[in-house]
Amino acid sequence: MVKRNPNAPAGFFDAEAAGLKWLAAAHTVGGARVVEVLDSGPGMISLERLTEVSSTTKQAEEFGRALAVTHAAGASSFGVGPDDGPGVAFIGRQMLPLGSFSSWGQFYAELRLLPYARTAHQIGHLSAPAFRHVELICERLGTGEFDDGGLSARIHGDLWTGNVLWTQGGGTLIDPAAHGGHGQTDLAMLALFGAPHLSTIESAYAETAELPADWRDRTGVHQLHPLLVHAVSHGPSYGIAAADIARRYV
Repeated sequence: MVKRNPNAPAGFFDAEAAGLKWLAAAHTVGGARVVEVLDSGPGMISLERLTEVSSTTKQAEEFGRALAVTHAAGASSFGVGPDDGPGVAFIGRQMLPLGSFSSWGQFYAELRLLPYARTAHQIGHLSAPAFRHVELICERLGTGEFDDGGLSARIHGDLWTGNVLWTQGGGTLIDPAAHGGHGQTDLAMLALFGAPHLSTIESAYAETAELPADWRDRTGVHQLHPLLVHAVSHGPSYGIAAADIARRYV
């Protein structure tokens, strides 16, 4: 399958290819399956064609465990892109800021929440009170309150259900915004937009990754980023959803 866009920003398809290869490296040690990159260059990427099937509970459990292994493959720090990436990243058609942080909370506040909250507010898709709530949450994140001491995970970064294709071989990752982050961010995005057999995926992941018993208490914090991204690109309804979650953590 070939995707083409001659007007794509510089590095757009190279970033996708690098992200897929970075995630695929973990498959050799039990990580999640990833679509194979056949070729990439300015304005195009060529991928293996996948044949979709209906997912099963067994596949969902295997995918949850494999995703935990992919995350455990790690990254050099929070906020970095793939090792061989072009130095730029994208989530959908929007730029995804990269950096290097030793603290997840500081990274998440500075590169994942504030940039998108500012833009959403400026274009009228996030209210002033909601923007202030996001700022307050970012202050808490900056203090390390939500940090768990874990190392930077190798995450997909845009893991809504449409970016997991179910094949005979199981759940297969496509179209990433791969970077060093927190594994729960991928889980939270699956939960936000729904996924088949979600509870099975979550349980298998939580057991494999040895998540603390209260991990679900922080799901909303991880969902703020995709909601703010969508508030910028898809309208104020996502800003309202982000505001509803932000109020819980102020």
